[in-house]
Amino acid sequence: MTHMALEVKESLEERCNRILRNMEASLTARDRVGIQDFVLLDAHTSETAFLDNLRKRFHENLIYTYIGTLLVSVNPYRELDMYSKKQMDTYMGVNFFELPPHIYALADNVFRTMLSECNNHFILISGESGAGKTEASKKVLQFYAVSCPSTKVLNNVRDRLVLSNPVLEAFGNAKTLKNDNSSRFGKYMDIQFDHQGGAVGGHILSYLLEKSRVVHQNHGERNFHIFYQLVEGGEEDLLRWLGLERNCQNYNYLVQGNCTKVSSINDKNDWKTVRKALSVIDFSEGDTENLFGIIASVLHLGNIKFEADHRGYASLNNNQEMQWVSKLLGIPAQVLQQGLTHRKIEAKTEEVFSPFSVDHAVYARDALAKAIYGRTFNWLVNRINESLANKDSSRKTVIGLLDIYGFEVFNVNSFEQFCINYCNEKLQQLFIELTLKSEQEEYKLEGIEWEPVPYFNNKIICDLVEAKHKGIISLLDEECLRPGEATDLTFLEKMEEKIGGHPHFVTHKLADQKTRKTLERGDFRLLHYAGEVTYCVVGFLDKNNDLLYRNGKEVMRQSKNTIIRLCFPSTEPDSKRRPETVVTQFKSSLVGLTDILLSKEPWYVRCIKPNEAKQPGRFDDVLVRHQVKYLGLMEHLRVRRAGFAYRRKYEIFLQRYKPLCPDTWPNWRGTAAEGVRCLIKYLGYRSDEYKMGRTKIFIRHPKTLFATEDAFQVCKHKLATRIQAKYKGYRVKGDFQKQREAATKIENCWRGLMARKEREKRAWAVKVIKKFIKGFMTRNQPACIDNSEYLAYVRQNYLTRLKENLPKTVLEKDAWLTPPPIMQEASQLLKKIYIRHMVWKYVHGVSVQKKGQLQLKVQASSMFKGKKENYPFSVCRPFLDTRIGEEDISIKVLQLIGPECIKYSVPVVKYDRNGFRPRLRQLIFTLEAAYLVEEAKIKQRIEFSSLKGVSVSNLSDNFLILHVTCDDINKKGDLVLQCDYLFEALTKLSVIANKQNCIRVVQGSVRFDIQPGREGFVDFKSGQESMVYRAKNGHLMVESTRTKSR
Repeated sequence: MTHMALEVKESLEERCNRILRNMEASLTARDRVGIQDFVLLDAHTSETAFLDNLRKRFHENLIYTYIGTLLVSVNPYRELDMYSKKQMDTYMGVNFFELPPHIYALADNVFRTMLSECNNHFILISGESGAGKTEASKKVLQFYAVSCPSTKVLNNVRDRLVLSNPVLEAFGNAKTLKNDNSSRFGKYMDIQFDHQGGAVGGHILSYLLEKSRVVHQNHGERNFHIFYQLVEGGEEDLLRWLGLERNCQNYNYLVQGNCTKVSSINDKNDWKTVRKALSVIDFSEGDTENLFGIIASVLHLGNIKFEADHRGYASLNNNQEMQWVSKLLGIPAQVLQQGLTHRKIEAKTEEVFSPFSVDHAVYARDALAKAIYGRTFNWLVNRINESLANKDSSRKTVIGLLDIYGFEVFNVNSFEQFCINYCNEKLQQLFIELTLKSEQEEYKLEGIEWEPVPYFNNKIICDLVEAKHKGIISLLDEECLRPGEATDLTFLEKMEEKIGGHPHFVTHKLADQKTRKTLERGDFRLLHYAGEVTYCVVGFLDKNNDLLYRNGKEVMRQSKNTIIRLCFPSTEPDSKRRPETVVTQFKSSLVGLTDILLSKEPWYVRCIKPNEAKQPGRFDDVLVRHQVKYLGLMEHLRVRRAGFAYRRKYEIFLQRYKPLCPDTWPNWRGTAAEGVRCLIKYLGYRSDEYKMGRTKIFIRHPKTLFATEDAFQVCKHKLATRIQAKYKGYRVKGDFQKQREAATKIENCWRGLMARKEREKRAWAVKVIKKFIKGFMTRNQPACIDNSEYLAYVRQNYLTRLKENLPKTVLEKDAWLTPPPIMQEASQLLKKIYIRHMVWKYVHGVSVQKKGQLQLKVQASSMFKGKKENYPFSVCRPFLDTRIGEEDISIKVLQLIGPECIKYSVPVVKYDRNGFRPRLRQLIFTLEAAYLVEEAKIKQRIEFSSLKGVSVSNLSDNFLILHVTCDDINKKGDLVLQCDYLFEALTKLSVIANKQNCIRVVQGSVRFDIQPGREGFVDFKSGQESMVYRAKNGHLMVESTRTKSR
């Protein structure tokens, strides 16, 4: 999504919320986290104040700070959660100073400025080795990869742009003492955009690859990453084909620094990344194989050793390594061997091969290795450029990324540091010129008078290095090209002769006594804009010459490796003139780079390394102060603070501070300039504190702005409360209206639904009622269409009611629901079935004990039902096994009864035969006899065989008369007893003695035998109350109350 599309798509409410959240710019939190823009620093000329602000922010993990539009970045040496996709989205399309400083803010501002102004821009990323330049470049590329429009073609270009980085890092970066991923070449990348902001192409320029690293590394350093990635991560088949072993210690070019393993580098994973990147960049399989073949051939070349023969000339003693180089480069072994041990000399029409000494052979081998790697690196850059080339010829706008080595100062500084520092001098000169130019142009455009700014002009140093005929470069080339024995020391002497009086140049010979102690005889010192640097002159001539013998080129032209043939073309001029020196080529490339940069609008990222140990959280003041100095940050700040510290467009200034003036809040109706004028008049700005430009307000002192900002912070909280209240009211009102409208709609829909359902229900009810009435009218007719549903309803209704009113017990069997006529037959069947079911259920639920009870009750029923008046009252009373426990019977009686088993015992009242006096007795039944017991004495034993019968009245009394056989005058006669458990006792007696037929129910009087020949009578009658007495006629009168039948 483009930035413009993002702005359109983002809702007004979301944007307002985001601006309110992030409007705390450099002013609000200045006391805790320092000032976010150094331009607002009061003591802007003080390096100490500058460092204090930088340190304060660094310790809060705020690694970015502005100097106007320049971004200062301090390497945190740790992963920070500030580079996510969400962060990128936050910074897209936002005003540059609206959010806290960030690399994304700079990249977005460059992008939007390019689109709006349709011109070209570049971002210069500079700093010391290990300061984070390469990472900053990656972050910018990643931001453009996410923020640019997305199509299949554009995504392809985007992926190639992003993945070109790991390839160039593998071939051009190495581990140094200061940085584990140090760029050992300068890189300038153009990213081409179409009119919609889509990345459609790119182009890369490389500068001064450190080829000497291929053959030599200082202690603690490594060769280029690609060598270790190939050996450690290469597939087994590939290594076998290349003749390599998975051990870096076996290769001379990889062990000189004694540092093949680095904890922060994973060569295996990086190898996979490089392989994937090469495929995305559209390298063919053949190109990839040839490329790795060249890398392997350099390793094999480094293992070739020479020995002196008997004449002192070099000869090879490692034919195996020679064979691998021959195979991988496709060069005959004999031709390769001759090229490494002989030099071709042309003399008029003859060609003579002069043998090398061992030292010359080693030099020729190393020169060939450097030439092969250097030219292969150039081919790689060109091949990437081909894949990034834009095929559309229409006009494109460009953003350039310049990631170039920073100022380098080592313990021993050589030719490479001289070139790098010369490059930084040129860029510093360009930087000051462009900064002053942009400031002057802004003042001119705004109609503000320009005030000259004092600054150090390093043109004097640039001239010292590059001036024609008398500059150091000219003197170095002159010494390299002159015949005779030219050495590094003769070059030093020539410099002392030609430029000895220059104020920025000193040697051991020219120095005073004090300075001479710090210089070796082979050193010279230059006073750069960043400070003094001492260079060791040893190696300057060799490195500047970088000669590859002519026959070395001819040997390479015979290669069958397509990349080598392109790197050493047969069309290359092969004149006898010496080629341009390294420093001259570098000077020319810098001129070209300067021309490119001058044609574009500049943006700057200055990277700072906080400490040498790469430790997070550690801030080395001395080291940082030195970098601040040589990066020219103080000069840039002085230029930016020339005259006015703060400038903003009228619209932005008014938008932020309009709440401070009643006339401008909440909306200003006039122009923005008039609104700002009204605002500052209300705030009481003095005339010398500000200037009004054409489109911007310029404020001279930071304290003026800080006072305004402090007032705004106080006002903001009051306004926020009011706005919040209004907004909440607005939202609540809106929500209420929506809810009311929704409720009305739901209510209407619900009412309609209910009305439709009611209508359908009524229509259905009418139909049902009609059918019911018609069915009722024809209910007695045979089943037909008219009455079938009614009859079904009648059946169902009857069955439903019957289900709820079924008899609970068998005794309620007559309580059966009266059926309608149609259900008469079915009802009878159901009644029979249900009664049988209840009987079955009852029978299966009866226990053994209860069954015995029922059998006794049946026996009692057969004897007394309908005969004795009070029988019905006994039915509901359960019979017990006995009414007197054995513990209540005298032990003596039990002993007398002996083996006869007591079956039942009950308390009774015995009436004397003479006088009818009542006596309490116990009646005990055994299997053989009945015993009448008085406490411990058996008063009478009646054997069941002699029991003639038992008489009871038909009234409700409890009397029974036991009739016994009485033949002997000495035997006792019949017994007259009263028993509260009459029916139970008689039932037990009938069962135990099997005397069911002997029990008689009589009316009126009962005759009994008192003795043989002597009889008595018991008369029974009903009365008002129950009484027992002897009547006047001498009979025993038993009067009982009449009971109501149940």
